[in-house]
Amino acid sequence: MNAHRGSAVLSSATLTVPSATTGLTENHRLRLFSGSANLQLSQEVARYLGMDLGPMIRKRFADGELYVQIQESIRGCDVYLVQPTCQPVNDHLMELLIMIDACRRASARQITAVIPYYGYARADRKTAGRESITAKLVANLITQAGAGRILAMDLHAAQIQGYFDIPFDHVYGSPVLLDYLVSKQLQDIVVVSPDVGGVARARAFAKKLNDAPLAIIDKRRQAHNVAEVLNVIGDVKGKTAVLVDDMIDTGGTITEGAKLLRQEGASQVYACATHAVFSPPAIERLSSGLFEEVIVTNTIPIPESDHFPQLVVRSVANLLGEAIWRIHEDSSLSSLFR
Repeated sequence: MNAHRGSAVLSSATLTVPSATTGLTENHRLRLFSGSANLQLSQEVARYLGMDLGPMIRKRFADGELYVQIQESIRGCDVYLVQPTCQPVNDHLMELLIMIDACRRASARQITAVIPYYGYARADRKTAGRESITAKLVANLITQAGAGRILAMDLHAAQIQGYFDIPFDHVYGSPVLLDYLVSKQLQDIVVVSPDVGGVARARAFAKKLNDAPLAIIDKRRQAHNVAEVLNVIGDVKGKTAVLVDDMIDTGGTITEGAKLLRQEGASQVYACATHAVFSPPAIERLSSGLFEEVIVTNTIPIPESDHFPQLVVRSVANLLGEAIWRIHEDSSLSSLFR
């Protein structure tokens, strides 16, 4: 393994790919295709791998049905399909299933669904009677469509990996977020989990920030997308608080947490999340002046209309590209995050 590749994934800059990688795409029949959900991210991944996205036709019939056709031979190829299931979730999920089916019927040797953002993940268990476990349902749909492997980033619940009976590679956006935070040289950092369920994530994040202290926000959720914050467990007074979560949806949890941190004496508040879902009224909440910066990645495309002065978007394209390269070469992924 070239040392340059292993260290470069922590940077969001576009990298120069060794010539061996270009040869790999030709000799080992690696093919990369993109759905319509996040074409820019797919193009960046392709650029990192030193290849072009495969040609594909996507269109809709008059009644809204989706149509997909692969425009080159992929017989015997290892195919990687990049498609986050972000909003409109149902359309992008269905497009992914159709792409997988098209590749299976075209005799691809191996089909890997690269899902930077895995939708329907919040219903990962039954918390009341007569509920659906949609995270498992989506896993069944993807598997039955013909995917042979999954590559996903920062699942809402890690146990979703076990819902699949095919190989599942789970990667993390934290190296990209950490790289940016380290570059800012912040002082007196305390990493804050916005709820008890995110403690493991926040602890791992804090460990990589020179073993920064950890604080936890105790909250009670009374309904979906509605959070009631109660108190802070830990010392944040006079410190730079970094709130860490896997996603920001409506922004209720993280903004209520930021208000409480300010009340408890935090000098600065930063928000970090891998997935910028940003459902209304997230933009209004996040741009209200509570945060010095809101740092997210580009697993989900953010329209220009949703940008605000505090928003910082970091690319995970290099990290995903490196993960694809290592999967294709049967190399270790875990070493990316040590």
